[in-house]
Amino acid sequence: MKNYLVLLLAIVFETVATSFLKQSEQFTRPVPSIVTVVCYAGAFYCLSIVLKTIPVGIAYAIWSGVGIVLITLIGLFVFRQRLDLPAVIGLLLIIAGVVVINLFSRTAGH
Repeated sequence: MKNYLVLLLAIVFETVATSFLKQSEQFTRPVPSIVTVVCYAGAFYCLSIVLKTIPVGIAYAIWSGVGIVLITLIGLFVFRQRLDLPAVIGLLLIIAGVVVINLFSRTAGH
């Protein structure tokens, strides 16, 4: 369980980093650029800890699936980016994939 909390922390770091990456304006703004680099470093450090106990494919599936959903929500609410129906369906499929992996896959390490 602790490993999944560290994975969640990695996802949060990555999501914050990606949000600030947009704000960095191609690394021309110092503060958002620094936040981006520090958060990506934190994300990969946390992910490296998780990979000691969770298989890389499972960890990355969770990382990418949850990260995609979170960054999409940030895009929607913070950056006022809109989603069309195919995007919403795709996000629901990503969520379904992460749920299936975690509930039914023996590879997930349950």
